[in-house]
Amino acid sequence: MANTDYKIGVVGVGRMGANIARHLKDDGFQVVVVYDVATERAKELASELGATATDTLAQVTALADYIITVVTDDNAMRQVFSDDAEDSLLKNASGTVFINCATISPQVHVDVEALAAKHGAESLEGCMASSITQAREGTLYLMCGGKKETFDKTRAILDSMSVSLRYIGEAGKAAQVKALVNMVMNINTAGLAEGLGLGAALGLDLEMLQEVFSQTGANSRVLETDGEDMQIRDHECYFSAAHASKDSGIALDLADEAGISLPLAQATKDQYDRMIDLGLGELDKSGVAELTFPGRGKDA
Repeated sequence: MANTDYKIGVVGVGRMGANIARHLKDDGFQVVVVYDVATERAKELASELGATATDTLAQVTALADYIITVVTDDNAMRQVFSDDAEDSLLKNASGTVFINCATISPQVHVDVEALAAKHGAESLEGCMASSITQAREGTLYLMCGGKKETFDKTRAILDSMSVSLRYIGEAGKAAQVKALVNMVMNINTAGLAEGLGLGAALGLDLEMLQEVFSQTGANSRVLETDGEDMQIRDHECYFSAAHASKDSGIALDLADEAGISLPLAQATKDQYDRMIDLGLGELDKSGVAELTFPGRGKDA
């Protein structure tokens, strides 16, 4: 099919969802409808894209054949896919294909796939290991889980959204991998903040310290993306501390189910929870440095 043959809806048009919609529109896809609980945000994006902004989920399903969801958490996901609510994406959903991109618990993806199938629809998890800029440019690292035939059916959309696309396996498996990616990323971020914070306390040149880190076993992708931001206190949000806490929590729940202990993941979540308690939860994850650098704190 040509890109113009796909009628796409997007549910959840915050930073990531809105930029996915913008990119797909630029790439020739028909983004026909958008929905968000923040109705003004949806109206603004709809005006920009020439789409419909609707205040009902059922209308999204009525207008779109492929629906991308980027909601906040497990509860939000269960609400939009409710089997008994008056308004739901499952209303008259036969033939619809859902691509679910939020970082949520793997079991929720499994449950949504079953609910979609009950209503004659299909569901695929499209877990993103990237940020706002990559969403806008169509260069996401995208990990997918669900039925292989659903993955194949949505391939044109997925290829447009991503620069690296990987089919992981059955429903829930991609979400497990994503939880581990974010858990390790969060640990690396908190560890870098402690290293640079201690370096600052010792009076070391932080630019020199970061260069040494980059050439040794202390190197990480997080050093590249967050090191300078930690030093200069630039915590413009690309991936919030609140989301870091949520995602580390998903990994810790998986660890509990598997019967293993993850003390570093727990300590990292505790740091991000502390940021939330201090009112810093909407800072970028790099803001964890506000807890480790001398003389910093709530005045971030």
